[in-house]
Amino acid sequence: MNAYNETKPKAWKFRLLPAITLATLATGYTPASQAGATFKIDDTKWISLGLGIRTSFSAAEDSAGATNNKWATDFRLNNLRMYINGQVHKYIKFTFNTECANCGDGGDIRILDGIVQFEYNPYVNLWAGRQLVPEGRIEMNGPFYSATWEPFKQPFEPSDSTIQNVLPGPDAGTFGRDEGVNFWGAALDGHLKYVVGAFEGLKRTNYTTGGPTANVNSNLLYGARIAYNILNVEKAPGYYTGGTAYGADGDVLTVAGFGQYQQDGAGSFQRPGNFTLLGGDVKYETLLPSKGVLTFNGEYKHFGIGYHNGAPGPGTNSNTFLVGGGGGGLTTGFQGNSFTSNLLYLIPQRIGIGQFQPYVMYTGVYTQNGPSQGEYESGVNYVIDGHNARISLLWQGGNLSAGGSIWNPTAAYGPFINAVKLGVQIQI
Repeated sequence: MNAYNETKPKAWKFRLLPAITLATLATGYTPASQAGATFKIDDTKWISLGLGIRTSFSAAEDSAGATNNKWATDFRLNNLRMYINGQVHKYIKFTFNTECANCGDGGDIRILDGIVQFEYNPYVNLWAGRQLVPEGRIEMNGPFYSATWEPFKQPFEPSDSTIQNVLPGPDAGTFGRDEGVNFWGAALDGHLKYVVGAFEGLKRTNYTTGGPTANVNSNLLYGARIAYNILNVEKAPGYYTGGTAYGADGDVLTVAGFGQYQQDGAGSFQRPGNFTLLGGDVKYETLLPSKGVLTFNGEYKHFGIGYHNGAPGPGTNSNTFLVGGGGGGLTTGFQGNSFTSNLLYLIPQRIGIGQFQPYVMYTGVYTQNGPSQGEYESGVNYVIDGHNARISLLWQGGNLSAGGSIWNPTAAYGPFINAVKLGVQIQI
């Protein structure tokens, strides 16, 4: 090790090592499949670098042509992330991550995370800056640490609206960040994990028009999550989660509850409403006698908005946040319930350089006093190196992507559309 000496320049030593140092670089962590480049300065100071890429091809029926009777095809660079983490003191670390979501569609590089991390002991820690708002597991896994290629099917929340000050990213949960503080910790030998935070949420000024939003009084958004590991403790640092550990954590059964609240966090300036999110999730993963790995994830959410003077009309331009991506118009916020789940089986035998992991998935979105939507999915992951190298081939069938309660609550009767997608992700 090279210690700092004021009589000569600092020495930088490059080496690769198993990386808890990169655990904070995204939204989850699988210890058996993570490595990164770490520059060591001295016994207490270091900096680590990483990179993540996700790219895909998709074909969807009845989505192209003059009368929408043709299959639409699309090559996409879904995510391009740079991860920078470091430690400046025994108790002080930092995280700086960038994202170029949908770069192929003219996207640009944005700040994803910028966190100063005061980590004192396992019980009480403080993170300040731009970071994940406490939420359900599916969203907190992020795109790179989810069990499936395209898990984000549930409606947006205020925290998704801040990536461009007003408009969200392309998928619910892709970002889920906001500026604020999080207190987190673990007790009972790591079995009980908690995180509670305060954030800006809906900003008081509309970035596009300059006018006031529903939150003209600048009320904060509050979020919390409590999870209990009934069996083995998941080896995820901080308050992060993962959709699967591919068996590395052994038998896992984790249940969690979460919520968010912001006074005047939805609606318009003339007709504000209080935003409330309540939900729960469960993860079960077990090593079977065959050495295969069975994984289940389930998550339920309830979205409520308490309007003070009645709900604004759909498409109100002084609105706060989008309900979904895909080019949907500005709306007043989603009200209702949603549920998503997946079931996966990692086949123990290696074929070539990886293992096959077939799965099924279902998502339902149930609009309050309105129609419901759903989407079925079946696919197979080819797992080469855990979350660091994986190929996914899948089929989707449903009306979530055809307009509706995620994309546009005023046009919730979308047709059933079939789609086939191929996705590749790598990271280090």
